[in-house]
Order: sequence, then C-alpha cells, then structure tokens
Amino acid sequence: MKIRLFEFEDLPWFPTKIREGMTDYLRFILNSANLYEPITPLLYEALEKSDSSLVLDLCSGSGGAIENIQKNIKRYYKRDIHFILSDKYPNLPSYKFLHHKTSGKIFYVDHSVDATAVPGHIKGFRTIFSGFHHFNRQKAITVIKDAVNARQGIAIFDGGDKNIFIIVAILIAHPLLFFACTPFFRPLTFSKILFTYLIPVIPICTIWDGIVSVLRLYKPSELINMGKQAGPHYNWTAGKVRNRFGMKIAYLVGYPPPL
Repeated sequence: MKIRLFEFEDLPWFPTKIREGMTDYLRFILNSANLYEPITPLLYEALEKSDSSLVLDLCSGSGGAIENIQKNIKRYYKRDIHFILSDKYPNLPSYKFLHHKTSGKIFYVDHSVDATAVPGHIKGFRTIFSGFHHFNRQKAITVIKDAVNARQGIAIFDGGDKNIFIIVAILIAHPLLFFACTPFFRPLTFSKILFTYLIPVIPICTIWDGIVSVLRLYKPSELINMGKQAGPHYNWTAGKVRNRFGMKIAYLVGYPPPL
C-alpha cells in the first residue's frame, strides 16, 4: 500500500508566502542543475506526433523546470515551444518574472487551475513535472482522463528514487542549499529571507514535503496502467531515464491516435 502522508503545499490554508518560498526553491534547483534534461527527446517526440507547439504545464508551482525545458528544446531541435504555467495555487510573482525573462514565451494562467478539471478554453499539450505524486491513484487517473476527454496529449515526469539514501540526502542537502542559494532566488523578497534564515519555516516544510514526495512516487508500471485505464485508445509509453547526477526520472507519455 502506498504511503499517503500530507504535504504542506497541498493544504488550502497553508500561507502563500511560505508556499511561494518552497516552490521558488524547487524552481531554482531544477533549473540550476537542469535535472530534467534527459526527458527532452521524450517530450519533443510526443509534441511532434501530436502536432503541438503549445504546452499547458499543470501543477507548475513557481514554474519548476519549464524554463530549462524550453531552452533544451530550442537548443537540441531549433524549435520554439510556448509554455503556459498553471497551478491550483499559482505563484503569480514568479510567473510574471518568467514571462518577462523569456520575452513572453512563457505564459501563465492568473487564476487557480485544477489539474483534474482543466477549463475547456485552456488548450495545449499537458505536462506535469514533479507534481503527479501529489495525487492519489483515483485522482491521478482523473487527471489523465481529463486530458484524454479534451483530446490533448499528456506527459508526466517525476524525478527521484524511493530509497533511504535519497531521504538522507534530502535531510543533509536541503538545509545547506537553502542557506547558500536563497539570496539568488528571483524574485527575492523579504519574506524569503525572514522565513529561511530567521524563522526557518520554508526549509523545514520543504524537507518534510521532499521526504513525503519520495514515499509517494509512482512506478512506471503504475503509470502505464493508469494511462491505459484512463485512455485505452491513446498511445502510451512509460519508463525511467537517468540524469547526469544519477537521479532517475519516471515518466508517462501519451497522445491520441490520428483522426
């Protein structure tokens, strides 16, 4: 049975400033290390086969790995792909920062978007990076089914290994990285400084959520089964790739057959 402990980021009452500090940290780490680089060909192939040039990223947090994903596609395939960021709890300051930094190539939805029921007017091939484990199995299938019903492709990527060594690494590395990297977060606010160095709520909650995330990760076999259950007629692939740091990334990629 999969362990279903809570994550602070999922709680509706959780303070916005703390959540934003946590997701800004994740965005900084994911992009600084380019942790999702190995999934570039998987995503690009799915976009090509589904004839998509617009990606709707769900559960974006502060933007996650999207900035580097966009750069990787441009670097390797010489193609401009536009991304739309969205989240149930959107981090608008970070979205606006990325929109400006990328000269408008990264858009965003300025209101809450539930990945299980995306409004019909919001189009695009759907992605979820480092977020699918937040859903229990029933809701996870609903997320996939919503994409299938809208006849949109979907690609899910979740990095991490479910073992004690990763948990120990989180306990050791996160405090050090927060201490060293927080001044480089953009946008940098007083609340991030306050709740990192003086009242370290952001690091503590991030460490808890990171450990819980590891325990919640889905296996490729679970992902492919959910995909086939949600959309039997879709083309599905699932598996794992490894990045240059040795971290495994589980993925599920699906798109509809041609009309």
